[in-house]
Amino acid sequence: MSGFTAFFKKEMIEYVRGYKALILFCIFVIFGMMSPLLAKMMPDILAHTAVNGITLTIPKPTFTDSFSQFFKNFSQMGMVVLLLVFGGLLSQDLSRGTLIILLSKGLSRHAVILAKYAAALVLWTVSYVLAALIQWGYTVYLFNRLSAPHLFFSLFCLWLFGAFLLAVLLMSSSIVGGAYGGLILTAAGLGVLILCQLIPNMDRFSPLTLALGNAGFMTGAANFDHAETSVWIAIALILLSLVVTLTVFKKKSL
Repeated sequence: MSGFTAFFKKEMIEYVRGYKALILFCIFVIFGMMSPLLAKMMPDILAHTAVNGITLTIPKPTFTDSFSQFFKNFSQMGMVVLLLVFGGLLSQDLSRGTLIILLSKGLSRHAVILAKYAAALVLWTVSYVLAALIQWGYTVYLFNRLSAPHLFFSLFCLWLFGAFLLAVLLMSSSIVGGAYGGLILTAAGLGVLILCQLIPNMDRFSPLTLALGNAGFMTGAANFDHAETSVWIAIALILLSLVVTLTVFKKKSL
């Protein structure tokens, strides 16, 4: 696969020089610092907030509450940020025609697709792990507890959902034209997954379960067997998305 390493380095350099890596690191670090603090302060905030003369009180926050806030932030704003940062993953190169010269010099089309996915996956992984470590360290400091049941599995599920989104975004970008065509198609697909959650027992087969049930995995409220099924389905869909992307891009006229 000619040119994979060189193109991977080029992608990583562009993420750094284009400030995408910095933006992702900064926002995710804020998530990692904000979630434990918000969970710790929430009872005090509500205690001083009276609604129609009624003072709201909630139980003392715990280690699990801190990570519940972390998962809530990442499954909502975190995924929006991920899609916006990588929105032009392949679409912008196709619309600007920047790949034509590189491909004419012998760069493999498979190398382009796999290097783009690998670079995006590395940046997502490093940013997410950094945020999770900050979240864990700050939570241990504030709540004096080291872990919770299935914490690593919960973190892995959210990471896998991010990897799934990147694969779908890459596939969408290879199918639809325009600078942001792939982003729009991916957002539409995400909307379909959200609507499918309304179907009874559909959560077992939906990758979206990996981003919605994380807090429940730690407390036992979410179905663990359903989550394991969703993990395998997400892995299969990632591989299928990459195969479709490679096939479509190989036949695509640039």
